[in-house]
Amino acid sequence: MTTIAGTNPYTGALLDPVAEESNPADVDRIVESAGKAFAYLEGIGRVGRAGLLQVLADSLDLNAEELIQAADEETGIGPTRLTGELKRASFQMRFFAEVLLEGSYLEATIDTAGETPMGPRPDLRRMLQPIGPVAVFGSSNFPFAFSVIGGDTASALATGCSVVLKAHSSHPRTSKISYEIMAAAAINYGAPEGTLGMVFGQKAGTALVSHPLIQAVGFTGSLGGGDALMEAINRREQPIPFYGELSSINPLVVAPGAAAERGADIGAGLAASITTSAGQLCTKPGVVFVPHGPEGDSLVSRLTEDLSSTSVSPLLNRRIFESYAAITRALEDQEDVAKVATGKVPDEGGFRVSPAVYSIDATRLRRETVEECFGPSAIIVRYGTLPELEQALSMIEDSLTMTIHLGEDDDDLAHRLTELGRARAGRIIYNGYPTGVSVAWAQTHGGPWPSTNSLHTSVGATAIRRFLRPVTYQDAPVSVLPDELKDGKITIPTRINGHLSLPQPSA
Repeated sequence: MTTIAGTNPYTGALLDPVAEESNPADVDRIVESAGKAFAYLEGIGRVGRAGLLQVLADSLDLNAEELIQAADEETGIGPTRLTGELKRASFQMRFFAEVLLEGSYLEATIDTAGETPMGPRPDLRRMLQPIGPVAVFGSSNFPFAFSVIGGDTASALATGCSVVLKAHSSHPRTSKISYEIMAAAAINYGAPEGTLGMVFGQKAGTALVSHPLIQAVGFTGSLGGGDALMEAINRREQPIPFYGELSSINPLVVAPGAAAERGADIGAGLAASITTSAGQLCTKPGVVFVPHGPEGDSLVSRLTEDLSSTSVSPLLNRRIFESYAAITRALEDQEDVAKVATGKVPDEGGFRVSPAVYSIDATRLRRETVEECFGPSAIIVRYGTLPELEQALSMIEDSLTMTIHLGEDDDDLAHRLTELGRARAGRIIYNGYPTGVSVAWAQTHGGPWPSTNSLHTSVGATAIRRFLRPVTYQDAPVSVLPDELKDGKITIPTRINGHLSLPQPSA
């Protein structure tokens, strides 16, 4: 039997085994248990699930020290960022509890029976309902906020879906501890054992998405890993949705006016954004468009200066470490690409690397020049005219984000770049940096292929929409209707005969 163990990025040493790889019988038993728990989660309603999420959040806060210690040993991210990330994870749980209590996510809609220009209409009542047990695959770079205790888990539980988790190979001990803390808290709340489940190993992950009881998959990871799971899903007798966050380059454009007004400040901000968390963020700006001329030179000079004194934490695992070396080496072998900035050379072992920034003229940029590189590197593309900029931007894959830095006189360019951003990214940032994704009602963390393969967000209130489907009740007896669709006091935002009705505040 294959054992599952992480690696310490600080040293490169293999850590103690955490678990054995889950076999097909294990996967089947765990998913069957999740199927039985689904009825309970749907049955306790919005208020019951909100209470469950709040209890889970409390349990994470109470076990923060153990979680952070395990995650740092397996990821090398460092206690400071891990502390903030754990707070984000428990915040997400409480945030989705608020989404449940507010209720508009259900899209409750009532059209009462009556005459219409098209003839008689039956009584129609519609709302969203949970789809069933779901599988969640967490990310390597966020052991808390996008993994076992992350947003996919929180949003799926909020809808009433039981969750089976695939432990990440980069942090299996953190995954296991996270699961055990939440599972114990859920049982203490009164939830059945199958509310949360966990499997270990790559083969178990494939078996998990292939199981007929699994109704959707949430995935954060590489394009290759996502492709492999999608192939397994395509072999199923019953198709199911696969919600993958996969690959993103996140172009950042500096307009001429912005470079003239604050080029040095933008250079400093870029240095921080590129190297934050060792550049291992899905929203890291991987390609930066900077105008030719002295203003652009000033920006690059400040970026070079700041980067030269920057060292970063080790990369997460050997695969990312080796991939970073291969991608940066390939850039250095291209005659059109120049290396313009290098950070501190690491003086210790493990998976440590030196930050690096490269430059190329916009007229020489090709699609194959730029690929997603997990690590502290970026490519600067120097442009002279708007047509050059637009042509170079067309070489970049669609992304999660597009960032635009504007000056006071860049209004016309602002409109054109916004048009390009709307077509090719899920979030457009102005005069800022894409690293950092706030958990909020208006957030979108998604984008066109290959950044994701769906139209949904994985962060924010509407992430809940991925694990719901609409059901309409026609001329239904009152006794079978969900409470939210019955006549009487309105408890959640409800559209009745085309008009939105809101709950009245308590006296």
